Amino acid sequence: MCMDSINIQYFHLYGANLMFSIQKTDDATIVELLASTLRRDIAFGTLLPDQKLKIEELRRRYGGSNHSMRETLRILSAEGLVEATAQRGFRVTSATEDDLRDILLVRIEIERVALSRAIALGDVAWEGRLIAAHHALQKAESAVTSAPDDMTALQWDEACRAFAYALIEACDSPRLIKLHQKFFDQSRRFRLAQMREGKLNWANRKNRQKALLDAVLERDEGAANVLLKQDIEDELNT
Repeated sequence: MCMDSINIQYFHLYGANLMFSIQKTDDATIVELLASTLRRDIAFGTLLPDQKLKIEELRRRYGGSNHSMRETLRILSAEGLVEATAQRGFRVTSATEDDLRDILLVRIEIERVALSRAIALGDVAWEGRLIAAHHALQKAESAVTSAPDDMTALQWDEACRAFAYALIEACDSPRLIKLHQKFFDQSRRFRLAQMREGKLNWANRKNRQKALLDAVLERDEGAANVLLKQDIEDELNT
């Protein structure tokens, strides 16, 4: 799958709608739309690691005002996707092997704590949502392997995020969930790169994800945490 094809088609599909929406929504919604689009462009490599982000260039590309774009970059900076310096403005954060190792370290520690709590506290309704998220992920992985294009890649990316969230949503800790979302988003571009480069073993992923689901439903905390760690590490090809 061609990375440039994904980026160009993604902008054609979503860019015009974003520009149109900006004219009709309030400031908070504008910033939310801009932040969502920049997150995805960082994840898919449209905005490259260490690339300088100039306000005027971003406005011409995505729309919005100086104020809304600065607020968007402030949010992304807090999420670790953008860096701000007093003299140099904003830039996309780096994406080195050291960055990946550090993100993995934090993700594994946060998600294992959150999963343990979810297993202890989750009810039947949570189990149902988790089963549904797993089913959606399997459908998305089947689609992206059989017909890899811009839409299936985007759907797969969102399904990965939804399943990872569903695993821990019953942990009863908004701060743990927020930390999980922050570092999961920081890992997206590494995972998407592995997918584009054909480095993911889809059969192994399918088996491991099913085993993880079963361990969680059986409330086997030890097995679930081992499988979760393997899933994070293998997904990012460490």
